Amino acid sequence: MWYDSVVKYRVSENLLVSDEWKLLVTSFEGLRLEAYQDSVGVWTIGYGHTLGVTEGDTITKERALELLYKDVARFEATVNRDVIVPLTQYQFDALTSFTFNLGGGNLRSSDLLEYLNLGNYSAAANEFERWVYAGGKKLEGLVKRRKAEAALFRGEDWSTFFY
Repeated sequence: MWYDSVVKYRVSENLLVSDEWKLLVTSFEGLRLEAYQDSVGVWTIGYGHTLGVTEGDTITKERALELLYKDVARFEATVNRDVIVPLTQYQFDALTSFTFNLGGGNLRSSDLLEYLNLGNYSAAANEFERWVYAGGKKLEGLVKRRKAEAALFRGEDWSTFFY
């Protein structure tokens, strides 16, 4: 991307997700104690964990929480590394939810990140709703999640999009 060649100057401390993030992500991911294939065929378990999951795997609720906390640490690091402008806790939580769901590569290649790193927070917030397709199909669950993430990014009540 355009900013890869410039020296990144961190303008804020590394952030960690809040309880608000945990509520949003666990609400949208749901808890599954048996492995299942997601909408694009990826084996998944717990609260959206995919690494090393195979058909027939089972876990406990406690293990699902351990995996969630382990997974989120990777995505916190991704957002902290790739975003070079100041963020509120709400913005960080929304971006980390987005990245948790789509992966760091999609964040890095997104117009959302480009707008954000240019300081155009409004344009960045509008980009969430472009990411509602999985396997070429628009999914209602992703529409709701992206609306919730955009609302959280703006500091608004995201829960109206879940309930």
